[in-house]
Amino acid sequence: MSYIDGFVLAVAADRKDEFITHAKAADSMIVEHGAVRVLECWGDDVPNGKQTDFRSAVKAEDGEVVVFSFIEWPDKQARDAGMKAFMEDPRLKEMAAMPFDGQRMIFGGFQPVVTVGKDRD
Repeated sequence: MSYIDGFVLAVAADRKDEFITHAKAADSMIVEHGAVRVLECWGDDVPNGKQTDFRSAVKAEDGEVVVFSFIEWPDKQARDAGMKAFMEDPRLKEMAAMPFDGQRMIFGGFQPVVTVGKDRD
């Protein structure tokens, strides 16, 4: 069964292009290391909540946009090996600094329990 890594982070709106460039480079390496797919989703309809919300979860500041991302892996074993290889990939060290505050990023690994929908191409 597949395994999912999920991420939520805040990126300055004026750094969107820089974020996309960075994500394309990093995400391509992640796929090389075994991920099935990676989605980077720029916040478009992220409301403020009454109790909690995405913005407060990452302490988004004025002028920042919430980004929701996920990596789909074939299984947890592939994820563990792939993330280890990715973190040790020398190209990662050569990349420019992340265009967001990584200390405010939230992330976790998830085992799917319900999947509904059509197969992808």
